[in-house]
Amino acid sequence: MGLLDGKIALVFGVANKDSIGWGIAKRLHAEGATIALSYASETLAKRVKPLAEEVGATFVELCDVGSDEQLDAVFAKFAEQYGRLDVLVHSVAYAPREDLGGRFLDVSREGFKIAMDISAYSLIAMCKRAEGLMQPGSTVMSMSYYAAEKVMPKYNVMAIAKAALENITRYLAADLGPKGVRVNAISAGPIKTLAAMGVPGIRAMLRFNEKSSPLRGNVSQDDVGKTAVYLASDLSTGVTGEIIYVDCGYNILGLTATEEEIAQF
Repeated sequence: MGLLDGKIALVFGVANKDSIGWGIAKRLHAEGATIALSYASETLAKRVKPLAEEVGATFVELCDVGSDEQLDAVFAKFAEQYGRLDVLVHSVAYAPREDLGGRFLDVSREGFKIAMDISAYSLIAMCKRAEGLMQPGSTVMSMSYYAAEKVMPKYNVMAIAKAALENITRYLAADLGPKGVRVNAISAGPIKTLAAMGVPGIRAMLRFNEKSSPLRGNVSQDDVGKTAVYLASDLSTGVTGEIIYVDCGYNILGLTATEEEIAQF
């Protein structure tokens, strides 16, 4: 018996085997959930479709989450095939490369719009279409990062998008809560993913997290997947509107120096 037996999950944002979305999909599947996948571009199809076979996913659809028409089409097809949605996973983020790195002050207006649309507004757009498919006990989750709260090197416009995403999570939780639908976000520590490696400061983030976090390590896609199982299951029936940290404790620190480094002063 799995914790998610009989549940149907739709996961947006799987790009390859290193994606956080894939780590979540695998864990949900291992606990008995039926998995449906959506990916962002045709170039990713050759990577995503073999992964879909690993979890027995028969619903594998291309979707540009910045397009209302494509979102409409994907959710309509999903509704026709399954009729209901128990778990919605938003593992989507994008900003133009030129708006990551350099000075935050130089972020372009167009880059700001794109990052906010794809990385934050898309959660609202998905929930609007998912609402009619979700019953009491259903759950929505998205992926954030600590840069939503504190300045991280070179994260720039994506940090603003993550801050918006976290506030969107709270407002959606308030809107959907009366219907028994929970909405939460996972704030994962830095992980080597295809998207993350486009952030110029990612290597520094990984080094500092490993050196300074209370657990002296970095998290994996599977660590995030385990927390996703908790949020998707009946173990979290009283939890909504929360940002849950999976970062080896890095977010609790006020000073990221180790005890050995402090002793040198």
